[in-house]
Amino acid sequence: MDTTLYAKAILLGIVEGLTEFLPISSTGHLILASEWLKFNRGGPQSFEVFIQLGAILSVCWFYRVRLRAVAHNLGTEPSANRFVWNLIIAFIPAALVGFFAHDYIKAALFSPRVVAIALIAGGFAILAVERWFTRPTLHETDEITPRFALQIGLAQVLALIPGVSRSGATIMGGMVCGLNRRAATEFSVFLAIPMMFAATLYDLAKNWNALGVADIGVFATGFVTAFISALLAIRFLIQFVSQHSFVVFAHYRIIFGVFLLWMYR
Repeated sequence: MDTTLYAKAILLGIVEGLTEFLPISSTGHLILASEWLKFNRGGPQSFEVFIQLGAILSVCWFYRVRLRAVAHNLGTEPSANRFVWNLIIAFIPAALVGFFAHDYIKAALFSPRVVAIALIAGGFAILAVERWFTRPTLHETDEITPRFALQIGLAQVLALIPGVSRSGATIMGGMVCGLNRRAATEFSVFLAIPMMFAATLYDLAKNWNALGVADIGVFATGFVTAFISALLAIRFLIQFVSQHSFVVFAHYRIIFGVFLLWMYR
């Protein structure tokens, strides 16, 4: 057993889990971490997508009571129906663009320079939202209308660019629509379920032939590590946004992005 390879899988799993739901771009961090660690087992992009499944399952576990209640009441309870329809509406824009532009995005945009620029631009976008959209009118995810769900879904399209951050785009999109930080964060986390499941299954289907039996242990290690670290990150984020703004994440993005531009100048 190659212990170095497993150590790299653990590190990448931690990076994925800790960054997936924070507005700092997990994809961007994984691209950079994979390059720095020189990780190429089974195709680095396939590994990255697979460990994202571990992160998204942590959401299902964290919100298992809410999700079970929605599943139980679906078709009979208006709030459950509205919740599911809002997720579907918000899911569609990025799903369509991602499906048709998948190969171009992978080939043209997965680079450290693109990540750096997107990190910086996203940081300034967060600062702008935090400055200009400070009076929320919606305080629960149940208050989201289909129109607002569509707007959040359109914001999520931007996250197809590595470095933008899916959670960052959807949380900021929610805040622009009038959601408070906690409600915007929770809807972003829920929206990750269909989005990441779809992306994971699609990417694995396209790259299945590149995987081998020898990859199972490495992939499973990254999967479990991502699940555990993502669970901790979700707990932290939900508690954090109840009392703080996202400004600290904006500053991190800008500083990190500038550092990357200097590194890859």
